[in-house]
Amino acid sequence: MISANNVTLRLGKKALFEDVNIKFTEGNCYGLIGANGAGKSTFLKILSGELDSTSGEVAVTPGQRLSFLKQDHFQYDEYAVMDTVIMGNARLYEIMKEKDAIYAKEDFTDADGIRASELEGEFADMDGWEAESNASALLNGLGIETEFHYALMKDLSGAQKVKILLAQALFGNPDILLLDEPTNHLDLDAIAWLEEFLINFDNTVIVVSHDRYFLNKVCTHIADIDYGKIQLYAGNYDFWYESSQLMIRQMKEANKKKEEKIKELQEFISRFSANASKSRQATSRKKALEKIQLDEIRPSSRKYPYIDFRPNREIGNEVLTVEGISKTIDGVKVLDNISFILGHDDKVAFVGSNEFAKTTLFKILSGEMEPDEGSYKWGVTTSQSYFPKDNTKEFDNDDIIVDWLTQYSEIKDVTYVRGFLGRMLFAGEDGVKKVRILSGGEKVRCMLSKLMISGANVLILDEPTDHLDMEAITALNNGMIKFPGVLLFSSRDHQIVQTTANRIIELLPNGSMIDKITTYDEYLESDEMARKRTIYTSNKDAEDDN
Repeated sequence: MISANNVTLRLGKKALFEDVNIKFTEGNCYGLIGANGAGKSTFLKILSGELDSTSGEVAVTPGQRLSFLKQDHFQYDEYAVMDTVIMGNARLYEIMKEKDAIYAKEDFTDADGIRASELEGEFADMDGWEAESNASALLNGLGIETEFHYALMKDLSGAQKVKILLAQALFGNPDILLLDEPTNHLDLDAIAWLEEFLINFDNTVIVVSHDRYFLNKVCTHIADIDYGKIQLYAGNYDFWYESSQLMIRQMKEANKKKEEKIKELQEFISRFSANASKSRQATSRKKALEKIQLDEIRPSSRKYPYIDFRPNREIGNEVLTVEGISKTIDGVKVLDNISFILGHDDKVAFVGSNEFAKTTLFKILSGEMEPDEGSYKWGVTTSQSYFPKDNTKEFDNDDIIVDWLTQYSEIKDVTYVRGFLGRMLFAGEDGVKKVRILSGGEKVRCMLSKLMISGANVLILDEPTDHLDMEAITALNNGMIKFPGVLLFSSRDHQIVQTTANRIIELLPNGSMIDKITTYDEYLESDEMARKRTIYTSNKDAEDDN
C-alpha cells in the first residue's frame, strides 16, 4: 500500500496540492486524471520520492518495492537492452553484477566463495535464474524483437527505447507500479498487450493516461485532481464521468430546492414580521433561514475545445485511387505495391506496428514525398488538408499565432480567424504569442485550427492526439465522428479508431497491407489478425532462408 497524508505542494505562492489524503491499496489500478497543469505527473513524482512535498508525507508499506516509469530515453544509452530491463529490479541487478565481478577474479579467495554463496542464495530467492527469460517475455510482448534484446540502447530508435523503459518498469513484479503516460508512442498492438498485463497484475498500479479506452479497460478506481484536491471514485473512466456529472446534477437540484425554500421563508418573514400574532412564527422562520446553506458548486478546471470540420464543398464519388505504390528508404522497403480505392463515405484507420510506413504513405498522398513506383489520383471534387506527425517545420518561424493561421484562410479578416483560435482555447492575448515558443499541445491545437479553417473535404491525420489532454482528445473524437467528408488517419487512441473508422487498412512490417471494411474491434476479433501474422511469419522465414 502507498498513501499520501496531508500532502501539500506549493510552487511560489500557488498551492498545486493542498492537504491531500489518499490511499492506494493492493490489487487495484488507479487512473490519475485531471486537466493539463493540474499536477498529475508532479503527484506521481511525489509518490515515487523524486520530488519532495512542501508538507505532509508519503508512506509505503515496509518491504514493498516501488517501480516508476522513467522518461529519460538517453539515460541508459551505454547499457545493453537486457541489462536496462533487469535494472527495473535494482537489487537483483546489483547481485548479478557483484556475482560476475567475484567469478571474474583470478585470485578467488575463501571469503569470495562465502560471499558468492550468499549472493547465489539471494539470487535464487529473487527468481534470478528466470530474469532474462522474464525480461525477454516483456520485450516481446511490447514488440521488441529478439534480435534487439542484447543490442546497446543507443543503437535503438526513440520508439523502441520507450518500450524498453516500460519493460523496465514492469520487470520483476513490483509491489507498487507508477506509470506516467505508458501508452505514449506505443502502437495499438503493444497497448493491447499492456492492457492485458495490467488487468492480470495483482499489485498496486497508479497510472496517468489520456487514453480513455485504456483507462476504461484497466482501472478499478479513478483519482480525479481538480482545484488542488484529489477525489477518489470506484470504477473506470466512464463510471467516473457519469458519477461526477450525476453528483453535480444532484447538487444543483438540491440547491434549487433550498433556493425555493429560502424564497418561501423570506416571503413569510417579510409579510408577517410586523404582525404581533405571527411574530413568533416569523422569528422561528428566521432561525430556519439562517440554517440553510447552499452547496458550493465549483466549475471544473477542465476546458473543452470545440472542433468542427466543415467542408466548403460536397465531395463526389471519385475520391482517391492508389495503384501499386512502393517506397524504399535507407535500403528498407517501407511500402510494397500498395493499392486501394476510397469512396465518399470512407473513414479509414491505418493501423499496425509499422508507424514509419503509415507516415510515409501519408506524406506521399499529401504531396510531400514521391513514391519509387506506382501512382495515386485525387478526385476533382476533393480538397485535402494534412496533419503531419512532425509539425516542426510549420512553426519554425517568428509569426504570431493569428498571422500564422491567417495565411491558411481564404477570408483574411482577423475577427474571423480569431474565432477559429477561440474554439481551440486561444483567447485574448494568446493570439499574439509567437508560434515558435508554443508548447507541444498548443502547436497541435493550432494545427487543428488550420484543418478547420481550410474547409477541406478530405483530412489526412497522422497521430493527431499526441500532446493533447483528455478534453481535447474527446473534442477531436467528436469532430472526427461528425465530419461529413473522407478521413485517412492513424491513431494510438483505441476509442477514436473504434468510434470513427468504418474501414481498416493495416500496413504490415513487410510493406504489404490488409484492407477490411469493418470496425476496429470487429477487425481485432476476426480471423484476419491470425492469418496476417501467419503470412508475415512465413514470408519472413522464406526471406531468412534465402
